[in-house]
Amino acid sequence: MARKGIEERRAARESYKEARKKPLGEGSRFAAVEREAAAGGARDPGAVAASAGRKAHGQRAMTHYSKMGRKK
Repeated sequence: MARKGIEERRAARESYKEARKKPLGEGSRFAAVEREAAAGGARDPGAVAASAGRKAHGQRAMTHYSKMGRKK
């Protein structure tokens, strides 16, 4: 997958900055990281977001957030 234009990558970064203001467990941050990774040319943006989340919060917390998201 090719990288997108600079405007699209900047827009994805801005959406991530807005998502950071929301509470954890909603999935908005995860989706924003996915969009940003896709704009950067990642083959599997979901895997990038999951890896970053595990590195930042740990496996136990990511599992907890996943459960919270499925309940909604």
